[in-house]
Amino acid sequence: MQAMAKPIEYVNQEAHIPRRQSRDPQCTDQDSHMPILNRAAELQSEATEWRRHLHAHPEILYDVENTASFVEQKLKEFGVDEVVTGIGRTGVVGVIKGRGQGDRAIGLRADMDALPLTEITGKPWASTTEGRMHACGHDGHTAMLLGAAKYLAETRTFHGNVVVIFQPAEEGGRGALAMVEDGLMERFGIEEVYGMHNMPGMAAGSFAIRKGGIMAGNPACCLTLREWRVRFSQWIEHGAPQDLLNASIYFDFRALAGRTGLSEDLRAFVTER
Repeated sequence: MQAMAKPIEYVNQEAHIPRRQSRDPQCTDQDSHMPILNRAAELQSEATEWRRHLHAHPEILYDVENTASFVEQKLKEFGVDEVVTGIGRTGVVGVIKGRGQGDRAIGLRADMDALPLTEITGKPWASTTEGRMHACGHDGHTAMLLGAAKYLAETRTFHGNVVVIFQPAEEGGRGALAMVEDGLMERFGIEEVYGMHNMPGMAAGSFAIRKGGIMAGNPACCLTLREWRVRFSQWIEHGAPQDLLNASIYFDFRALAGRTGLSEDLRAFVTER
């Protein structure tokens, strides 16, 4: 039996996000722990290097050729049994066969694309491309899945196959659909797909779970600004609660205007009025 490193916390998300509280009586609000294999913990420094490399060289939508090439190279270095590129235009897929019996397969998925933003963090590994930034953490997702692929290719202590899926164009480009329509599920016999997303604000070393789907939507909201200098309460029915809501919208917009990526005109419009 392999030695275990210090435990990592996993958190029932319903305990931390009340709006998504489950009605399932089997769900509890208690935090739990699970051990980390020492070998997986040892990969952290290497995975950090991968993430910083990817963070410094962001690409957007389907134009992730360099990122996909980096992923392909790493998977081949790890000894992954099969590496396929060009799924869903620029997606990358790797197949890792377990030492156990059977050929059933599950998928582990990460997204690779960045956002059209200019980074101003000043970090040593900050984006080197103007107007491109890994502001949603997909560099971390890719690095984590590469770490999982390396560990699984080394150990192979499982039945069936694990298919690692690196998806382009998550940020509004329907990259997942492109990969599925390109035969991803049928070609590799994938029965289920699992993924994860970083969540700023959660403690380092913890992750949240819930029963059912989560973070699978890509909704859009269009807010039209008019009569900005008159009064916010005219946007909706007048009343004290609505006034408070409008004030909240105002301050949220002021904060939004201060973030990188917004035009100077909008920033001046929000902050000066």
